[in-house]
Amino acid sequence: MAIDSSPIPQFRFNPVTGNPHKTRDDIVAAVHTLFNPLLPAFSAGKARVALDSSGSTWDRAACDLEGFARPLFGLVPLAAGGSSFEHWDIYREGLKNGTDPAHAEFWGLVTDMDQRHVEATALGYALLVVPEHVWDPLDETARENLARWLIQSRNTKHANNNHKFFRVVVDLGLERVGVAIDKDGTEQYLQDLEEMYVDDGWFRDNGNAEDCRRLDWYNPFAWHYYGLLYAVYRPEDKARAARFRQRARLFAQHMVHWYADTGANVPYGRSLIYRHATAAFWGMLAVANEEVLPWGVIKGLYLRNLRWWAAQPICRLDDGLLTLGYAYPNQLLTERYSSTGSPWWSMKAFAPLALPADHPFWTTDEFPMPRRPPVYTDPTAGMVFTHQPDHTVMLISGPGTSQVMRGVPEKYFKFAYSSRYGFSVESDPMAFGQAVFDSMIGLSDDGRHYRVRDQVNTAYLAGDVLFSTWTPWSDVTVETWIIPSGAWHLRVHRIKSSRPLQTIEGGFAAPRTDFAADQRVEAGSSAYAVSILGDFSGILDGSPRKRLARVNAPYGNTSLMFPRTLVPQLLGNVAANAQTIFASAILAGPDKQALLQAWSTPPQIPTVAELEELVADKGIRVKITEDYNPTRQWHP
Repeated sequence: MAIDSSPIPQFRFNPVTGNPHKTRDDIVAAVHTLFNPLLPAFSAGKARVALDSSGSTWDRAACDLEGFARPLFGLVPLAAGGSSFEHWDIYREGLKNGTDPAHAEFWGLVTDMDQRHVEATALGYALLVVPEHVWDPLDETARENLARWLIQSRNTKHANNNHKFFRVVVDLGLERVGVAIDKDGTEQYLQDLEEMYVDDGWFRDNGNAEDCRRLDWYNPFAWHYYGLLYAVYRPEDKARAARFRQRARLFAQHMVHWYADTGANVPYGRSLIYRHATAAFWGMLAVANEEVLPWGVIKGLYLRNLRWWAAQPICRLDDGLLTLGYAYPNQLLTERYSSTGSPWWSMKAFAPLALPADHPFWTTDEFPMPRRPPVYTDPTAGMVFTHQPDHTVMLISGPGTSQVMRGVPEKYFKFAYSSRYGFSVESDPMAFGQAVFDSMIGLSDDGRHYRVRDQVNTAYLAGDVLFSTWTPWSDVTVETWIIPSGAWHLRVHRIKSSRPLQTIEGGFAAPRTDFAADQRVEAGSSAYAVSILGDFSGILDGSPRKRLARVNAPYGNTSLMFPRTLVPQLLGNVAANAQTIFASAILAGPDKQALLQAWSTPPQIPTVAELEELVADKGIRVKITEDYNPTRQWHP
């Protein structure tokens, strides 16, 4: 489906759109299609790939190294599986010059907490799997320089999160080519990684006590990707390999709920510019021969996701290079560490190309999405998933992060995330009246600045009802209940404030097309938008004192999914030194005819008293919000 009503075909902005993504040969072709546009950007010495003059918070050399190293995550399995790649000479030249301190294109010394740790992982992976292409042909001096640079990388301090896998992968690669390493350091990081395991397949993506709740989509394509890689290439470590495998099997039971029938996944958390890296989880399960679901189901999840991404305008028209953004180019959602070479981490998705053509993953027929319950709860992460045709919604009250980075409230703390509507990132902190507030309630004490849920004090799951408490200011407390109800979900807030507040609460951000052609309906305390693309998004108020409803057209390029959006919203006031109850019902999806019919019969919204009784009777603490003890010792 086009992302707007432009007469310019959107497929022009993605060179893999014509690829059917059905066979192994199709996936081989996709790797070449995504890599080849990089060729003109390789520097004279082949060690740097600079795609434009922008960068990230890291230095120029680190940014250029990203463009050089990250494609290896696709090129290595491509070659390992017997497919041809004609440019290994470029990589050998780049490895020689990038690790030579005397060369102008030297990548630089690796220091503690360095971005270069990330790229060293791709080099270690290449040494581990295809040394005949990247190590064996090098002369002795080049080998010594490459080994010295990688040893420097693995000997420096890594971030206390999934980055500790980077030393492990580098060490596997160095050992494969006969370079001695300090195995005690490897073991220490493996133990540290064990400490970050929570339960039920989930790893917290930070071992620090001050930021111990972060669960996001790094779990499938980082934690489990590397854990399964370790299990495949270090089978002699039987107990640990078995744990990594078992945790991936557990996580697969959750991950299958992150996808819609369309193949689109629910975006949640940071680093969304890595796009189809999410498919890497299913691909690495195949590499590890973990048939946690029937091969046809795993293959279907994998291929549908790649096909969804192939339909999005995520590349530049003139050269086919991947852009920064999610479903279209958009730098608003990027993190401080994102450079124009960063999106090629998406090449991790091509891991199963290492498998031979006769592996069951490739030979079996692709199966459709397996039958799933309409509501699925994940008490470890505080997530509740609802499934409708072509639309999956994640309701959430548990995880989060205290890390300082752009868009934390939007990426981690909204009430709902959608496979179709994603979420939006606010672009102006002083535009309360024009803010998006999709799947969020914004509060303002001056009509200009605003605050939203950017932390969670406590979180409970009572059956499939989520409850959380949060404090936007020290003298303002909000209790929020989120209730799934078929294609709808319901929200109830109880707000106690010592000051008067203005509030705006939003539904999902639907696509807005040209010439005001979309339908906007505002009827007192309810509002909805119907896009000519077929989408419906509505919100209606069920509060004791009704709020005014409107359809807002937020600033452009705030949504991950669509350059322009329409958001149904409710506007209400909170009185000082009083208790205010807000309640709403939210409905959205790509089938406007069915949802227009559903709109006339909204579900009953429970009272606060009923919800309090439910949480008191059935509520369990969301596991990731339990007190974290950083001195806890893990025992097998």
